[in-house]
Amino acid sequence: MRRLVLALTLGLALLGAGGPQSAAADSFPSIIHLPNGWGPEGIAIRAGTDEVYVGSIATGSVWKGDLRSGEGDVLVPSHTGRAAIGLKVDRERRLFVAGGMTGKAWVYDARTGGDLAEYTLAPAGQSFLNDVVVTKHAAYFTDSTSAALGVVPLGDDDDDLPTQADVRSLPLTGDFVLQTGPNAFNLNGIVATRNGKQLVAVQTATGKLFRIDPETGVTDEIEIEGGGSFPYGDGLYLKGRRLYVVQNMLNQVSVVQLSQDLTSGRLLRVLTDPALQIPTTIARSGSRYYVVNARFGTPATPDTTYDIVRLPGR
Repeated sequence: MRRLVLALTLGLALLGAGGPQSAAADSFPSIIHLPNGWGPEGIAIRAGTDEVYVGSIATGSVWKGDLRSGEGDVLVPSHTGRAAIGLKVDRERRLFVAGGMTGKAWVYDARTGGDLAEYTLAPAGQSFLNDVVVTKHAAYFTDSTSAALGVVPLGDDDDDLPTQADVRSLPLTGDFVLQTGPNAFNLNGIVATRNGKQLVAVQTATGKLFRIDPETGVTDEIEIEGGGSFPYGDGLYLKGRRLYVVQNMLNQVSVVQLSQDLTSGRLLRVLTDPALQIPTTIARSGSRYYVVNARFGTPATPDTTYDIVRLPGR
């Protein structure tokens, strides 16, 4: 009997310990409110942390928040002539920001919000720098009007950023075909394999996925089982060989299992939620995935509300 009582006591103690831990694991809010009138597009989370960053399209500002508390504040203030579309933060806590129609990219200190660098990657008004991925060797920017990537090379010295003279354009060849017309958005979201030797991007106008060689610019279309594609493809997130594709106007995220060589893939499932209102980009912290609601089509006023949504499931 004594052993039974002891076993029951230990079991209850373990259950009691498990309860608060489970509650803590789920304590992250499912909705995080951004400042009214923010007008977001890009979201980034610093690896291994709960630090989240969201840019403002119109002002170039960047908001920094905490995923656990849901609280945050403006990190990078508004700058005349700047915009913030896609953004990524690297291991050195540098925030790389694509500047849309400005043709420029900026790098900020992710701790202070201070300017670190500014680069011209394409002609202003004739380009749309949309998203960015940062590898050990370079930051690669998609231009949704061009068959080329903007490349900011990164050297072995983590403290140094390149000069404008080091910036280059990487023309894309192979399967990628530039779509033309007033509403033909081309390459949008972009990600890299863990070793940085391959890039993957989505073409919004066609819904096609492409594997890109970052050295040569050669592209190969990723064949989706059943001939599938991802209309309105926007932001991407790659975990191993599992690719998350945000489809903005469809209010969903498609989860795709890619082959080892990234030449093919199959749709695993589609994630959606009633809280989604034209999500554009996606980021991950631990086992949690977050998208930002851009609310395209909703009149943008100083009182328009915007938020980050934690996706259900994985």
